[in-house]
Amino acid sequence: MKRFLAPASPVQTQSRLLRLAGVFLFLYSLILTLAPAARARSWAVDYRWSHWLGFVVWVVIFTLAQFLSRRRLPDADPYILPIAALLAGWGTLTIYRLVPGFGLRQTAWLLVCGLVFLLGLRLSPELRFLRRYKYLWLTSGLLLTALTLFFGTNPTGDGLRLWLGCCGVYLQPSEPLKFLFIVYLAAYLADRLPQSLRPLPLLAPTAVVIGIALSLLFVQRDLGTASIFIFLYTIILFVASGKKRILPISLVGLAFAGVAGYFLFDVVRLRVDAWVNPWLDPSGRSFQIVQSLMAVANGGTSGRGPGLGSPGLVPVAISDFVFTAIAEETGLVGTLGLLALIGFFAARGIRTAMRAPDNFRRILAAGLTAYLGAQSILIIGGNIRLLPLTGVTLPFVSYGGSSLLTSFLALLILFLISSQPEEEPAPLPKPQPYLILAGLIGLGLFALAATNAWWTVWRGPDLLERTDNARRSIADRYVKRGSLLDRHETPINLTEGEPGDYLRTYLYPALAPLTGYTNPIYGQSGLEASLDFYLRGLQGNPASSIWWDHLVYGQPPPGLNVRLSLDLELQRQADELLGDHTGAIVLINAASGEILAMASHPTFDPNQLDTQASTLLQDPGSPLLDRAAQGQYPPGDALQPFFQAAGYNLWPSQSIAEAWYTALGFYVTPELSLPVAAASTPGSALRLSPLQIALAAATLSSDGVRPAPRLVMAVDTPTQGWVILPALSESVTVFASASAADTAQALMISGQPFWQWNAQVTQANQTFSWSLGGTLPDWQGAPLAVVILLEENDPNRAGVIGQTLLKAATHP
Repeated sequence: MKRFLAPASPVQTQSRLLRLAGVFLFLYSLILTLAPAARARSWAVDYRWSHWLGFVVWVVIFTLAQFLSRRRLPDADPYILPIAALLAGWGTLTIYRLVPGFGLRQTAWLLVCGLVFLLGLRLSPELRFLRRYKYLWLTSGLLLTALTLFFGTNPTGDGLRLWLGCCGVYLQPSEPLKFLFIVYLAAYLADRLPQSLRPLPLLAPTAVVIGIALSLLFVQRDLGTASIFIFLYTIILFVASGKKRILPISLVGLAFAGVAGYFLFDVVRLRVDAWVNPWLDPSGRSFQIVQSLMAVANGGTSGRGPGLGSPGLVPVAISDFVFTAIAEETGLVGTLGLLALIGFFAARGIRTAMRAPDNFRRILAAGLTAYLGAQSILIIGGNIRLLPLTGVTLPFVSYGGSSLLTSFLALLILFLISSQPEEEPAPLPKPQPYLILAGLIGLGLFALAATNAWWTVWRGPDLLERTDNARRSIADRYVKRGSLLDRHETPINLTEGEPGDYLRTYLYPALAPLTGYTNPIYGQSGLEASLDFYLRGLQGNPASSIWWDHLVYGQPPPGLNVRLSLDLELQRQADELLGDHTGAIVLINAASGEILAMASHPTFDPNQLDTQASTLLQDPGSPLLDRAAQGQYPPGDALQPFFQAAGYNLWPSQSIAEAWYTALGFYVTPELSLPVAAASTPGSALRLSPLQIALAAATLSSDGVRPAPRLVMAVDTPTQGWVILPALSESVTVFASASAADTAQALMISGQPFWQWNAQVTQANQTFSWSLGGTLPDWQGAPLAVVILLEENDPNRAGVIGQTLLKAATHP
């Protein structure tokens, strides 16, 4: 029983944690393989298999690492290796998911780094060779970095020439230079402290070294690495000397370097500008950071699922933005887990430093921990706009052999330093610097977690609704979007095709100013935008269905059909009557407020939007504008029937007129599930949309009551069938029933069951023609009201259009 309850040894703890990491990566690999089937919702797909090679290599490397460390270093820290192993495996699988070819390369580098680590386990934990040859190591690193000035290249063929190599094998010397720089500083300061405490003799040689390193990096314009060097120099001096004034002095120096870089280097200026306000140029200079934030938002709380997001939309996702790829597919839960792993690794690194048996290994462990923690904070902060983007890599996770090798070297040294139980820790009279370092890393990680949650939870919905979020259109290719139907359930807009190739089709293009479009390039407009949550299946479906589809498929459930109040037959007649005239028609049920027809000309064909968009945007006729609901025109004498119903034979005073404008709803924006123009305000020049005039005209045909407008009638839900959607506002009584009836009778068209009033108004050298009409109060059918607006001087034609449409509506 005592044996059963005994605490696990470090070797046993490490073994269990590595097995847990292996289980996680196995399940992750399995999900990546099945992801194409989940996305297509079909088993007949091409599955992903290549990443299994990376998983097998990972298993072999860390199985051997566990075996050898158990034999040679049984008392090493049991958490450092499993955390690094999990991060490296997670990163490799993510790279495979993004670009399989680069995943294969990363696997090769993982194999090389693993072999270096395994061979390094044979080294003496005292690390005397590092301390003894500190000048040789640093000089070698500086010389390799200097060679890039003459023989540097870039694997992509473009950009900064920071690499050495050819034929697909490249090394970025600035990465191992960080490691060698830390080794040098740790060895140098351990030899000088505490005997030499005078600042100038102590710091002069190190200042020369940091100056040379920074000069090389500034010439290379590798400013992200330069900032890491400044931070490391500051932290190592601080933990070695314990002098707190080093921190503010170095902070001022770092700020000065940042300001100088802003004015001297275009790349720094562009990154800072994109950090300060990325929304000024989201498709240009700020494209990376904006897409990165959208990826984080798209992940939500639980993520889209491995292989089910669209992280490839973020440029350089395998390297600089690998964090956002993980965020999109594992969500806030996954990224908090990633940050927790980094934080726990840093905590064990600080613990290792504080328990080190001599000052050299203590400073070395603190420096390596600071390097891994600070670089993680710097690049993740750049991904989520907490900090300006620097372009450094995420240790253990990002693509890049140089970065991975440097990370594994740091892991090896920390692992060796932690494995000396027979040696007592060296005296540590001032532990505060190490605790402050731990606090700084912890504070940075907490800020990352809070910022990540901000973009995911608080700002996420706004980001996902942006028109430049291509993830919506990608989802539309795999999930069938709901249809827009007329009142008789005749399709207007629908989605056709198979999963992966769904295409939105607009069967009645003339309605495009009203119904709008959903397009992968130009976003959404009209009802397609305002009803998107229903059409996309995010509203109206049971919460359990939405959650399940998000969990299994990384997508919303199939969209819901929406029934409109429009009558396609009346709509066709309205469009035919309007023809080539610029203007709008609104025909409504005067009692219920249901919009039966709403025409706006000129119109456009959303099926041809990809080829005609630029022409449409430059068209002086503004075909994209819904003149019926968004156009604003001077009403002029078109308002005369309303003043007549109010009992005024002459135009009333301004104050009286504004009181009636308020009653008629002219100062209230119509509430519809549709983009509409904002209403005029009292005291300003009155501008009205044809929709507003039509609602007012309805009062003369419906006993003086202004109806609440209705366009969206019902949604077809999977559990309750057609669910009627209520009007968004209430009807209002404006006139006495008798007054409205008398006015309608006075305006009656002889021999017809309806009334009409035509008017014209000229303003700013442009003439507009209005025609208002509606059924008489004694009409036995559904009461109707119609308004025609023509942007021309022809009220008679407007009247003919109105009469023809009313005849068609009253005598179907």
